[in-house]
Amino acid sequence: MSVVKLTTENFEQEVLKSDKPVLVDFYADWCGPCKMMGPVVEEIASEKSDVKVGKLNIDEEMEIAQKYGVMSIPTFIVFKDGNVSKKDMGAKPKSAVLSLFE
Repeated sequence: MSVVKLTTENFEQEVLKSDKPVLVDFYADWCGPCKMMGPVVEEIASEKSDVKVGKLNIDEEMEIAQKYGVMSIPTFIVFKDGNVSKKDMGAKPKSAVLSLFE
């Protein structure tokens, strides 16, 4: 599955109403560590069919980032059944990001 670009318009449908756990990567285009994590996020999206992966640009969707307390980027939040399940921030190895689903 490919990475879903998340916006104010589709966040509720794609994340909060998803029947699968959703990993949301909060990022910005100017953020170096975010760019480093891009390929990792893409890999997870293509390898794990039991989850959905989305990216949310905090500069374009500041309201959502503020609602979920995103203070630094990259921030990864896993949503399950419309609720925050786990949250972590900073550049990480793929295994650390995958552990958020456990």
